[in-house]
Amino acid sequence: MRSEGKGDGDNSVLRPYMILVLMSAIAFPFTIWQGFGINVAHAAPEVTPTFPNRTSFADPQVLYSLLGHKGTVKSLAFSPSGKVLASGGADNEGVIRLWNLETGKKAGNISKAHKTAVESLVISPDGQTLASCSNDNTINLWNLNNNKFSRSFVGHTSNVLSLAVSPDSKILVSGGLDGIRLWDLLQQRPLATLVRFDNSIHTVAISPDGQTVASGDYKGVIKLWNLSTGKLISEFAAHTNVVTAVAFTPDGQTLVSASRDRTVKLWNINSKTPATTLTGHDNWVNAIAINPNGQTLASAGRDGIKLWNLTTGELISSFRGHTDWVSAIAFSPDGQTLASGGYDGRINIWRNQPLQGIKN
Repeated sequence: MRSEGKGDGDNSVLRPYMILVLMSAIAFPFTIWQGFGINVAHAAPEVTPTFPNRTSFADPQVLYSLLGHKGTVKSLAFSPSGKVLASGGADNEGVIRLWNLETGKKAGNISKAHKTAVESLVISPDGQTLASCSNDNTINLWNLNNNKFSRSFVGHTSNVLSLAVSPDSKILVSGGLDGIRLWDLLQQRPLATLVRFDNSIHTVAISPDGQTVASGDYKGVIKLWNLSTGKLISEFAAHTNVVTAVAFTPDGQTLVSASRDRTVKLWNINSKTPATTLTGHDNWVNAIAINPNGQTLASAGRDGIKLWNLTTGELISSFRGHTDWVSAIAFSPDGQTLASGGYDGRINIWRNQPLQGIKN
């Protein structure tokens, strides 16, 4: 999820956790991008902590703390296997960093991904393509089969802030200050423009069935679009401030939205009315992530990370791990890992506490 703006800093004390040295060689062969050149690194494998699978995610601890970004971490994306995490940030050099989550070490950099901040990252469900967007008005594609730059999508005339990819990995949706555009990932060409200069689009998401695009704008309005026809289905005033994030639940029945108005809302897709309003954050809600189990929602802001029960709306837990605002969060495909990025440049990898009697 991409991040939003920052208010007063929060100098909370870090809870004890394991910090690994991240500059050593990685534990399995992985291609490292340096600009558009390729270097391969090899090292001996390491043994890492393992945790029992659980259906809930309620008692996390930091497994790894990943250091490397010089500024705010704006976006996080897991590979389909959950073994690699891509991160983009506000670093002016436009770097995308890749992390090996089996070792907690840096796997490589795309060192010239963009000219300015990397606002959003997505990895296609088929694992073939990494897409990134930036304040430099461009969208770049990276082929994960041969680990090379593929092409740029040029068409936006202003900052591109959010990306979403269809479940079949065929269509990329981009939202920016100048509207919403659709791109063909297979043919690598533009498809359509849903809206131009209607208002600034801060976030987009695609439903699990691939039929609907949701967008959130600076006015607090959510719009639903038919992905096949490009036509507007409906729109409704969802929040009293910028919509910072939207996401569909795995069953596609509920749309979750977050806003600078300090709330998170759960919307019934059919009725367009909020089933539940989640309150508790003391400032802007920057990012949300839905666990693939469909039971748990994570939200993040100045006051750290909160976990919610999606069925009841109950607050499960709150925790910190950053010395500043939390700006981006993402669940792994198996739902067992939560990644969080902050204005402190740190990425934390959270897992549930191990069961009593099981040693790391």
